[in-house]
Amino acid sequence: MVRPSHPGNVGAAARAIKTMGFQELCLVAPQVENMLAHPEAEALASGATDVLANASVVPSLAAALEPVTLGFALTARPRFLGPPAGDIRESADVAREHLAKEPQGRVAIVLGTERSGLTNEDIALCQRICHIPANPEYSSLNVAQALQLAAWELRYALLLHNGGAHLPQTHGKPDPGAQPAAAGRVQAFLTHWEQALVAVKFLDPAHPKKLLPRMWHLFSRNALSNDEVDMMRGVCTAMVKAARIAYAEDPPRGAGPEWSTEQKQ
Repeated sequence: MVRPSHPGNVGAAARAIKTMGFQELCLVAPQVENMLAHPEAEALASGATDVLANASVVPSLAAALEPVTLGFALTARPRFLGPPAGDIRESADVAREHLAKEPQGRVAIVLGTERSGLTNEDIALCQRICHIPANPEYSSLNVAQALQLAAWELRYALLLHNGGAHLPQTHGKPDPGAQPAAAGRVQAFLTHWEQALVAVKFLDPAHPKKLLPRMWHLFSRNALSNDEVDMMRGVCTAMVKAARIAYAEDPPRGAGPEWSTEQKQ
């Protein structure tokens, strides 16, 4: 971060890169004394105060980039002179390829001040220009927000290359209720569902038309889980009970002899 002036943005930047698995933050000539210990920086860093505490402070961008083998100047403005330009996703792929070829290489994302961004002199010290394809009518991103997007694209590009997990891992026992229901359980539910539809007089068993096949296709297509089958069986039971009360004197056509027997119970 070149010449940062807002401690809150520095803290937010520390949090942004830690969430994406990065740890190294460097401030170039910060405009606030002892910025890393500023209360606003610590507050917005939240759980990333370790990144904030370990951030380096250097007097110039040239000094910051000394160990860097590939630097990306993140800017919103078009530059007619300077290094090759690409969008943030292309840049992340370039960074991944560079690190694959150069195991000892180091990549840096360079951001400018909140008001004016990077100077032409700053950009000349980098090997690439990087753009975020934001709304052309309002492309002004907060510097910490821009860094979050850059860190995300870099993380995703590296995950694709290294085969890392894209979804959170629970590391718990598998939930049997979430497992796909066996065909026998689904068929039992569908039979119960038919009985419930008859009970509430939604289905006339004498004239079923194509209602039941369509219902079966609906539920089969959604690959019901064990919990979902149990839930729908509960719905069927409630429908039948409610229908018995509502139609006590007028049982549905085709309800069967068990209707009156169960009603008496």
